[in-house]
Amino acid sequence: MYPECPSCNLRFEREQGYFVGAIYINYAATAIITIAGYVWLDYFFNLSLGRQLIVWIAFGVCFPLFFFRYARSLWLSIDYMVDPENGSGNLAG
Repeated sequence: MYPECPSCNLRFEREQGYFVGAIYINYAATAIITIAGYVWLDYFFNLSLGRQLIVWIAFGVCFPLFFFRYARSLWLSIDYMVDPENGSGNLAG
């Protein structure tokens, strides 16, 4: 990951613990998709519980690994929308 954005100089690397919010976003997205997917597959395809568990445990392990970089970006954008002065990356420190 680049230390800062090449076009706007927004600093991506922050202090330790800054991206804990991204972990929450990642967990929430995984949980929502897993629950909705379970209900959808159960309703339309009537899969057995064993097959559902195999599908959604695999999804629950793989999806957060794929989605974490996007959760970090989403967390940075939320921080920038809430506090654009400190999120601009133009401040020293």
